[in-house]
Amino acid sequence: MTMSKSLDLICMGRAGVDLYGEQVGGRLEDMQSFRKYVGGCPTNIAVGTARLGLKSAMFSRVGDEHNGRFICETLDKEGVDVSHLITDPDRLTALVFLGIKDRDTFPLIFYRENCADMALCAADVDADFIASAKALLVSGTHFSTETVDAACRAAIRAAKAAGTRVVFDIDYRPVLWGLTGKGEGENRFVADAGVTEHLQSILPDCDLVVGTEEEFHIAGGSTDTLQALANVRTRTDATLVLKRGELGCSVYTDAIPASLDDGVSGRAFAIEVFNVLGAGDAFMSGFLRGWLKGEDLETCCTYANASGALVVTRHGCAPAIPSFDELQVFIDRNGVGKHPDEDAGFAHLHRASTRWGNWPELEIMAFDHRIQFEDMADRVGVDRSRISDAKKLIAKAARRVGGDNAKAGVLVDGRWGEEALWDMTGVGQWVARPVELPASRPLEFDFNIGRNIAAHLNTWPKEQVVKCLVFYHPDDSADLKQAQEDKLLTLYDACIAADKELLIEIIPPKGSDVRSDTVSRAMTRFYELGIRPDWWKLPPAPDREAWVNISAVIEANDPYCRGVLLLGLEAPQDELAKGFAAVAEFPLVKGFAVGRTLFAKPVEDWLAGRIDDDTLVDQVAANYASLITIWRSSRKAAA
Repeated sequence: MTMSKSLDLICMGRAGVDLYGEQVGGRLEDMQSFRKYVGGCPTNIAVGTARLGLKSAMFSRVGDEHNGRFICETLDKEGVDVSHLITDPDRLTALVFLGIKDRDTFPLIFYRENCADMALCAADVDADFIASAKALLVSGTHFSTETVDAACRAAIRAAKAAGTRVVFDIDYRPVLWGLTGKGEGENRFVADAGVTEHLQSILPDCDLVVGTEEEFHIAGGSTDTLQALANVRTRTDATLVLKRGELGCSVYTDAIPASLDDGVSGRAFAIEVFNVLGAGDAFMSGFLRGWLKGEDLETCCTYANASGALVVTRHGCAPAIPSFDELQVFIDRNGVGKHPDEDAGFAHLHRASTRWGNWPELEIMAFDHRIQFEDMADRVGVDRSRISDAKKLIAKAARRVGGDNAKAGVLVDGRWGEEALWDMTGVGQWVARPVELPASRPLEFDFNIGRNIAAHLNTWPKEQVVKCLVFYHPDDSADLKQAQEDKLLTLYDACIAADKELLIEIIPPKGSDVRSDTVSRAMTRFYELGIRPDWWKLPPAPDREAWVNISAVIEANDPYCRGVLLLGLEAPQDELAKGFAAVAEFPLVKGFAVGRTLFAKPVEDWLAGRIDDDTLVDQVAANYASLITIWRSSRKAAA
């Protein structure tokens, strides 16, 4: 009886952290800052195949430390099954430093001696887990020592017994076989009869073998590519996939032909190479998307070529791999020029379709207010330093109500709420913080940010969403609109550069004429400028038509927009209940981000000494819980 296959693919082997130099065009010696990504061939493929719509899992070891947790959390956010990503208490997670010197030079240094993933052993292999997948991917590096060799062979035996296909990525790195100096990580080929013999012993059990020409040279024991392929063919009936760089690839299912060009191939895509590191893992991800979905080999090749082409134009490995939506657009357009991400719409598609987290609803405690807290402190005659203590207590109330609620989150500033931000960051809830100077019109950034907003955002944790409130009306004067729009464009570019999500809050100025199309016209203008925020935060609209207009604008301009959050404007809860009921039918409205309605009176009483800490927390928590109940009731009624 054949076991049901709940997974498409299990990736086994290298799991490490890549530190990519941000200074392009210099030596690795001269790099001053680095971007941190997950890395290792099988790990990149696990991410890539998950992005392309496969049910993927990672089987390896990571250290019981920060980098190990980073890999586990990142893979989980990417949709990869990490149930068999083992935590090793005695070893550290592998580390790699990488750089981009020029189009032909990509220096890298492996820190892998006695690392966690190289301690994977045969006893770690769970035969039932291997049997749950349609395919098992193993890579060459994990046959380079006795322990990992035994582990991979045990996994292959379990796969063959269960009808799980075996995919072999040759993944040859001479330095990891001890064939070069430790500083020669970029060297892709050193002939070695012992390595060839070792790799050839793996081939008979494989169903798919993938490699570059140099990798088939080591597997086939010849630097003549056709002869190397012929030598490999004598040892396996597997489908052989030869990666050929800008020429795409060639696939051989039977005898090796007289010309490399006589294999099966798909479309190739003309691009300009920026970074070849990770291109092979993207290629493999694309090929497996087709192969495991039963597509013909030409389609598999096209998916593979397109995925690899996109990655060589970008910084990093795993984060550069496309989503399936992105891949389809790229193929349908027959590419997007030699520099795909110079197309703003396509670049947005990559960011939006690969971002982490799924927030179908949000119930946000907003206490990013600054002027309002300062006014309260001044009004009751206490030092403004007390504001920070008040915000810590509000955060405590938010945590009490939020708990394990995946819908909960906070919006809090860095001026008075820095310690509250520290408390709320890294706990898995949605977190946003503002950048605007309160009450500024035209828009200005807060005094602590400075002129270089992109550099400032780089100091924020990745998960923190950038929130910007703009008092904007589509009928403002041309000069005022220009000033505000320029500021928003600067912010949007900074968010892209810093890899941060952006929430734009629009409030029409007090006393202005607000109609059913006022907010939707403002949003349309921002989209015309090329600003595509991840979130909108909007006030209650004057009528249903306004929400119809808002929904239509988002749907027409950005189908990947996360949605809209309602703000409160200090309205009492009964008024908010009416506003919630009015938007409950619109799926793009994901929830609320309300503040003063929940905390204004308790905080002022606390600042004045009329209530103590516990009472403040109790009252704010009760108000927050009550508003959540109102929101959920409105959604339930609409459903």
